[in-house]
Amino acid sequence: MAGGARIAGRVIVLLLLILVMAGGSLLWFDYLNIIDAKSVLSPLYRFAGREGRTQAETPPGETLSLDAERLAVRLEALDLQERELNGREQELENKYGEIEQMAQTLAEQQKAQDDREKSFNAAAEQADIRERNIETNARLLTGMPPERAVGIMAAMDDLDVINVFRKTEEIAQAEGTQSIVSYWLSLMEPGRAAELQRKMAGMPPGLN
Repeated sequence: MAGGARIAGRVIVLLLLILVMAGGSLLWFDYLNIIDAKSVLSPLYRFAGREGRTQAETPPGETLSLDAERLAVRLEALDLQERELNGREQELENKYGEIEQMAQTLAEQQKAQDDREKSFNAAAEQADIRERNIETNARLLTGMPPERAVGIMAAMDDLDVINVFRKTEEIAQAEGTQSIVSYWLSLMEPGRAAELQRKMAGMPPGLN
């Protein structure tokens, strides 16, 4: 009688152990998302105060595969990486556009600078040519008889005559000779001579 009780006790312990192992296996497979044990173990989950993991529904006749899940995860990661690469590509395109705009702006500024330099050089060249022409005229008029020189200056504009006067005085001072400007003025019509002297007095040197 006692032996039968011991055997029955062992059987009960073995059955409990089998149930515990089976339940643990179900929990583990459910955690791995291999099977959906939520419906079977829902009382145990509620007793533990948590919800079991929900297994994705599969179409009829289709078996859930770990390889398929791994592939889906990899595809999702690849899609995320592709979106990230597309974002970086767009960012690079935007930066490239900004660099092109900056390069175009710099090119336009350089062209404007070159145009200003060309304009300045052209103006300087014109001024140099004009200065040489004034010096040539001053030397030619100085070498003429004073009466003839005054006759030529009578047909010249006041500004041109003043420039000749100043250049003649500059040459005489540089060469240490006597300027003939005062003699020219004495040979001119008094009104014209007075006007020229007035304009020369009110016109600073270099404004010609």
